[in-house]
Amino acid sequence: MKIALVAAVVASLACAVNLTVAQELAKAPLSVPAAAKVADKAKLNINQASIEQLVAVPGIGEKKAQAIKDYISANGPIKDQKQLTEVKGIGDKLAAKVAEHVSF
Repeated sequence: MKIALVAAVVASLACAVNLTVAQELAKAPLSVPAAAKVADKAKLNINQASIEQLVAVPGIGEKKAQAIKDYISANGPIKDQKQLTEVKGIGDKLAAKVAEHVSF
């Protein structure tokens, strides 16, 4: 009988602890991975970005980043995804991929 009583007390304490932990977890802000935090922020303005910032965009390496900067210097701001394809080395597929991460 004592064992059953002890087991019942332990079980009820375990439930209380689990409930308390669950309540605290529900209150706590969720930890969001860094990549998701970046996605929530405003997109990178391609016309104002540095080479280093452009290189961070998926599909853009140093040469393409420099080509983008050179294009902007020669032709003015890039206004849309279609105009981005005028940059040497950037085709329709890459422009679409880049457009997900930048603003014009």
